[in-house]
Amino acid sequence: MALQQIVEQTVAGLGYDLVEIERSAGGLLRVTIDLPWAAPTSEDAAAGVPEPFVTVEDCEKVTRQLQFALEVDGVEYKRLEVSSPGIDRPLRNEQDFERFVGAVIDLTLKAPMGAAAGGQVSATRKKFRGTLERAEKAEGATAGAAPVWQIVWSDEPKTKPGQKVSKKRAPAPLHALGFVLDELRDARLAPIVDFKGRKAKTQPGFSDIDDGTSVPD
Repeated sequence: MALQQIVEQTVAGLGYDLVEIERSAGGLLRVTIDLPWAAPTSEDAAAGVPEPFVTVEDCEKVTRQLQFALEVDGVEYKRLEVSSPGIDRPLRNEQDFERFVGAVIDLTLKAPMGAAAGGQVSATRKKFRGTLERAEKAEGATAGAAPVWQIVWSDEPKTKPGQKVSKKRAPAPLHALGFVLDELRDARLAPIVDFKGRKAKTQPGFSDIDDGTSVPD
């Protein structure tokens, strides 16, 4: 059985979502999991109920079960690491994009902008960072058509520490890039750290096993 299938079945069987699988140098097998997501109800939103997050205990439970499943199927690895998504978590499907509307994301297109750039950005550009929004469907679009998303950004130059900005300077214009998921090579939350108290969408859980006998936090 393929590694992807083994991990997916094991993680799903324990009630979690598989976010990502990575093999790294030195025999490290890294598995990222998350809790299944459902859009918050209006009551939860009004009450400010936070999203549940993956804990260390969740990671330990998945690690133990994965270790057994991988051994049964003869998958070779030296170290297994199970963790919750980080600040640069991948966005893989429509539900992920729905969940993180309003977040800043990094995306890479499969093909350069080309003529679609319209002279507003480089025709060879494939990488963008902007705020994720849901774009309105074009008139005449069928009900079953794939949702169209967009990111919005400005090319405002970064202000250096201590630099004074003239109040008369006009703000940089906003740009918007519409897309469907089939056009993307990769999309992730932008790894932006805000030390002014920004609350993360997910909290870090972590479990790391070398030989099955110790599980450090």
